[in-house]
Amino acid sequence: MVKSEIIKRLKIKNPNLKKSVIESILDLIFSSISNSLINNKSVELRNFGRFSLKTINAKKNARNPRTNEIIYVPEKKKIFFRMAKQLKEVINKDTFQ
Repeated sequence: MVKSEIIKRLKIKNPNLKKSVIESILDLIFSSISNSLINNKSVELRNFGRFSLKTINAKKNARNPRTNEIIYVPEKKKIFFRMAKQLKEVINKDTFQ
């Protein structure tokens, strides 16, 4: 699902809100999550999951698979998501009963 579809669904559930207001609310949520991660703080959304940063160590002897040349890969950060127990149960729920 893309952002525009989320906005459409929220507009259907909240017809009194303008699309521009819904879009600005979503932008505020996403920028708050991004800013927290940039500042090395994790973000927890109850019943959904937790976003946090994980540091990937530098690799001094990695190989380029095409040329087999040894290359240096610098340290980098990666976003790590751990889903909440409730979300995991909903996703893995047996729908073929």
